[in-house]
Amino acid sequence: MLRGRESKLPENTNLQKDYAGYRLERAKEDLEAAQLLYKAGNYRIANNRAYYAIFHAMRAVLVFDNFDSSKHSGVIAEFRRRYIKAGVFPAEVSKMIGSAFMIRNASDYDDMFLASRTDTEEQIRNAEYILKLLSDYIKKRIGEYK
Repeated sequence: MLRGRESKLPENTNLQKDYAGYRLERAKEDLEAAQLLYKAGNYRIANNRAYYAIFHAMRAVLVFDNFDSSKHSGVIAEFRRRYIKAGVFPAEVSKMIGSAFMIRNASDYDDMFLASRTDTEEQIRNAEYILKLLSDYIKKRIGEYK
């Protein structure tokens, strides 16, 4: 898929389904990694993987709109515009995405940030919730093409 404001994938194609499935699989792998890292007590990296589970799930949904971006902020903004503001997903999802993005940035770039067990538990719970919601949506969309 091409990067930028709008990709050039044709609409409603098997290629879209393949991209969505691939990205959803990446999201699930990242969530599993977050859970394992959490159990090992590595909260900083668990937060990173929980965020990426959400990020890849959003990108999987945006495939159906022929959208991709090389910037995290672009993916988040477009997802919020197309799916939160439009009422497809509840507004609480937007807050969860914002929190995950903020904590991931702090975990990755702030030398003095200490990820807490409680915050990490919340990030993983949020990622599980969002991934379930977006997975169900993607399955429905893929079913429409059969």
